Amino acid sequence: MTTYNQLAGYRVNYLSTDPTLNSGNEGQVWYNSTTGKLRSLVQIKSWSAGGNMGTARRYLGGCGTQTAGLGFGGYSTVTANNTEEYNGSTWTAGGNLGTARQEPAGAGTQTAGLGFGGANLLTTTEEYDGSAWTAGGALGTGRKALGGCGTQTAGLGFGGTTTVVVANTEEYDGSTWTAGGSLNTARRALAGAGTQTVAAAFGGDTTTAATGSSNSTEEYDGSAWTAGGNLNTARYYPGGAGLQTSALAFGGIITVALANTEEYDGSNWTNSTNLTTARYGLGGAGTSKLGLAFGGFSTGNLNATEEFTSSINVTTAAAWASGGNMGTARQVLAGCGTQTAGLGFGGYTTVNTNVTEEYDGSAWTGGGNLGTARAYLAGCGTQTAGLAIGGNTTAASALTEEYDGSAWTTGGNLGTAGNSLAGAGTQTAGLGFGGNRAGNSAITEEYDGSAWTSGGNLATARRQLAGAGTQTAGLGFGGLVTTSVANTEEYDGTSWTAGGNLGTARYYLGGAGIQTAGLAFGGLTTVNLANTEEYDGTSWVASTAMTTARRAFGGAGIQTAGLAFGGKTTVVVNNTEEYTGSFQTATASNLTTS
Repeated sequence: MTTYNQLAGYRVNYLSTDPTLNSGNEGQVWYNSTTGKLRSLVQIKSWSAGGNMGTARRYLGGCGTQTAGLGFGGYSTVTANNTEEYNGSTWTAGGNLGTARQEPAGAGTQTAGLGFGGANLLTTTEEYDGSAWTAGGALGTGRKALGGCGTQTAGLGFGGTTTVVVANTEEYDGSTWTAGGSLNTARRALAGAGTQTVAAAFGGDTTTAATGSSNSTEEYDGSAWTAGGNLNTARYYPGGAGLQTSALAFGGIITVALANTEEYDGSNWTNSTNLTTARYGLGGAGTSKLGLAFGGFSTGNLNATEEFTSSINVTTAAAWASGGNMGTARQVLAGCGTQTAGLGFGGYTTVNTNVTEEYDGSAWTGGGNLGTARAYLAGCGTQTAGLAIGGNTTAASALTEEYDGSAWTTGGNLGTAGNSLAGAGTQTAGLGFGGNRAGNSAITEEYDGSAWTSGGNLATARRQLAGAGTQTAGLGFGGLVTTSVANTEEYDGTSWTAGGNLGTARYYLGGAGIQTAGLAFGGLTTVNLANTEEYDGTSWVASTAMTTARRAFGGAGIQTAGLAFGGKTTVVVNNTEEYTGSFQTATASNLTTS
């Protein structure tokens, strides 16, 4: 059998403290005997969706950073002069270019940007101050589809096409362009990264007929270009970002649009995570670790934005550990709060109970009793601002009670009495949904701190499901129809839509977390379960199983710090388990170099 040492080149060290680490230790795994945690250093690379541009377009210019990007010009249905500014989530309109243009080059920042060249073989340069463009010095050679990098006062333009593909390089000092050293290979539709004196040029097309896709990289030292490492995938019209020694190339075209992403270390390109949407003629900005891709063309002009993140992270292996026992063993109780400030209330022993207990991360202590003993109720909120919803007394109940950290008081009744329902949200913005309300129910109700009002119905009527999240970003999963189900639904404050199914269908399960970071654990099919799953807003992934398989217990916490208490195995139990998710605790930039 292949060992971890053979695969990764490391042994699992047994240490009393975390070691001094840097990104060169990627793949190292160690056990911290003081914390009892198995930890590792892993690299995470991904493209994720950002906010859409206001205008879909291709062949635009770009510059700036991932959280302060600038896109300008391009082609929509006509050659464009509009500018948009990105703040890390949303694009807003900026000042228009003085001259509409497509296939320009860009350099600089959102508040000190530079746009130059473009069709129709423009020599014009414009400078952006964060609100308006003003004229700068003219290029010596009018051209389009050129590469660019640097800053507003130290810019670099290279390659492109006039009536032929050119190798010309020009340097900008904030007012005037002067000739620099020519590229070794003339090309157009290439990308650039770096500064005026330490630049990289990569990809492109050596012909005007789109038949000469290039994989070559050249590096500039302020006077001359020399050969660098070749791209793995030749392409033209790619996006580029970063520095000469830490560059990012993404998208482009050979005969079809590409999603390929590559990272450059100053010598070699390595393949990385692909763009979600293949495209070419896109804008690029940012760094090799925090890149930005926007606009471009696939089967039509695009307004989609994607953000690239590459980080080295210390992660802790997921695990369940024993916590302090509850004072009263019970099942079909409700819970809320966090792992270190949990609240458990109601439930069934051999009769319905009104007992409330508070958890401090190690032990449970008695809190104020519910006004009405009940089981099969739902809960939400915090230890000092909890909400008890519905349940069963001798029949389905509509009662709501509010907890202030010491006592429960009566709140507004549910519109429809129910038991075995799920809860989410807070005491003043609560959500109660599903359950048994004279049969399986799809009813959703929203609480404002005093009264319940109707919300959008679940797509699947069910009882004994779990809930998580907030009133405007809720999550409902699992439950019982006639058999256990795996369905997940997401609530936006108005309506429910389908999410990814649980890996294991179940009911009487526990839930915690938020809509984009949910936790499902335990429950019942035909047997009690210990299964744990984590949700990322799209799909569920299996994690470490609970120590004790159980059903009908209380749940609380977040995805990375969950809490399970009480419930039933073959008997009613009082034991507590605490979940530690596989969360990131530090990035490479925060780690000390060894």
